[in-house]
Amino acid sequence: MFDYKKENIKNKKFTVLGAGRSGVAVSRLLKKNGAVVFLSENNTEEHLPYLDKNILNEENIKYELGGHSNEIYNCDVLIKSPGIPDDAPVIISAEKKGIKIISEIEAAYWFCEYPVFAVTGTNGKTTTTMLTAEILKNGGYDAAACGNTGTAFSDVVLSVQRQITNRKPLNAVIVLEVSSFQLQHIECFRPVVSVILNLTPDHLDRHKSMDEYFQAKLKINKNQLGEDLLVFNYDDVYLNKHISELKSQTDSNSISVKSEIAEFSIKENLYNTNLKTGAYLSEDVIYYFDKTKNIHEPICHIKDIFIKGLHNVSNALASVIAVKKFGLTSNRIKDTLVNFQGVEHRIEFVGEIGGIKFYNDSKATNADSTYVALNSFPGNIILIMGGKMMDINFDLIRETVQKRVRKIFAIGETRFIIKEYFKDITQVELCETLEDSVIQAFKHADEKNIILFSPCFKSFDMFDNFEHRGKEFKKIIKKLSRKDEVQRL
Repeated sequence: MFDYKKENIKNKKFTVLGAGRSGVAVSRLLKKNGAVVFLSENNTEEHLPYLDKNILNEENIKYELGGHSNEIYNCDVLIKSPGIPDDAPVIISAEKKGIKIISEIEAAYWFCEYPVFAVTGTNGKTTTTMLTAEILKNGGYDAAACGNTGTAFSDVVLSVQRQITNRKPLNAVIVLEVSSFQLQHIECFRPVVSVILNLTPDHLDRHKSMDEYFQAKLKINKNQLGEDLLVFNYDDVYLNKHISELKSQTDSNSISVKSEIAEFSIKENLYNTNLKTGAYLSEDVIYYFDKTKNIHEPICHIKDIFIKGLHNVSNALASVIAVKKFGLTSNRIKDTLVNFQGVEHRIEFVGEIGGIKFYNDSKATNADSTYVALNSFPGNIILIMGGKMMDINFDLIRETVQKRVRKIFAIGETRFIIKEYFKDITQVELCETLEDSVIQAFKHADEKNIILFSPCFKSFDMFDNFEHRGKEFKKIIKKLSRKDEVQRL
C-alpha cells in the first residue's frame, strides 16, 4: 500500500461507492489527476437526480448502477459515501480484504492547495459555513462554501485546478461543511480553522453513543497544528466538558487538542477568562477579543443582524472568530452580518399571503432544529411537521409547543405518533400530503399567525431529501391563490 500523503496517484485504482454529488465529483477529480476510477452505485438511475451519465461517459469514468459487483474490490483505495454505514456488508468485506477506506473530503484535500475552514456540529453548520464564506468574500477573498451545503468539496477543488490551468489569479479559501460520517475516514485532512458548533443526540443509530459521536466530530482537529485554530461553543455543556478534559490531557497516546483554542458564548463574558482569543455577547452586542494582539472590539448589535434568533447569534460568533484568523476588519464583518439573508430551507421566509407569513424550515430533521425554529418566533405558530419514522425525543420541544404553537398539522410516517404525543397540549390534525397540510393550515390561520414548516424528522418517507421537500413546500405556497384566500376568509 502506497503513502497517500506523498506519492502521486497516477494509475492507482480507486473505487467510489455512491453516485451522489460528492461521489461523482471525487470520481472526476481523481480521473483528471491520473487515477483509474470505478464508480459504483446501489440505486438505479431514476433515484439519482444529480447523476449525469453523459459527463461520466465523456470523461471515460467506468461506472455501474443498481448494485455493487465484485469489481468494487479491485482497487487500492475505496472512497465511500457518508450515507453508507461502516457496518454495511460491502464495507466490512473491503476491510477484510485490506482495502484502505477514506471519505470524499480526504481525497479532495490531497489536491487542495488553499486554506480550508471546516465547520461541523449537530445544528447550524450550513448557516455558519455560508456566513463565513460571505464575510471572507466581502473581505476580498475568493471564498467558496461547499461540502454538505450542496456543492461537493471535490467540485470546488476541480474548479480551482482549472482556474490554475487557465492562469487566473486566485486568493482562494475553502469553507467546508463536514459531517461526523465524513470525518470518520480522514487521514491527512487538515483545516487551518475548525469549528465545532454544538453537540446534541443525533445519528445515534450510526454512532451508537454520544461519546462515539463526539470522537467522530473531534477528528476535525486530528491533524491541526499549533498555528491552527479550533473554535468551539462554550455554551454547549457536553462539548465544553469534554474538550476541557482534553485540554488537560498529557498522555501522548490519548486524543488531545493539538491547536490553539478559541471559544464563543452568548451567555458569558469570555474576555474575563484565561482564553487568548474568542467572541461573546454582552448587552446584545457581539465582541471579539485577541489578548495576544491587545484587541477587544465590538462588532455588531444583534438587532442589526438580518438573520434572527439567538442560535444565529451563536453561529455569527463562530464565524467572527474564524474570519478574524485571516485579519478581516470589524466593519467588513458587520456589513456582512447586516446583509446576509440566511440559508435556503433553514427558517427561510417564503412569502406572505393575506397577512400570513410562511417559513420553510425543511432542513430541521431533529428536535433540536425544530426547537430553535419555534423559539425564533414569539408565538401564534401554526406548525407543519412530520416525516420518516425515527426516534425523536419530543420532550425537548413539548414546553415550547405548548407555549407557542396554536395548532399542528402532522404529515408523513410519524403523523400518528405526533398526534398521540401532542394532542393534550394543542390541536393536532392529520394530513395525507404536504400540500393538504399547507392548504388546511392556511384555512385555519389569521393575521396573528405564522405558518412554519419545521418537520423535526428526515424526509425520506415522502421526498428525496430535505432540499426536495423544501422546494415542494415553496412551490405549494406559490400555488396558493386569491381564491384560496377568499375561501379562508
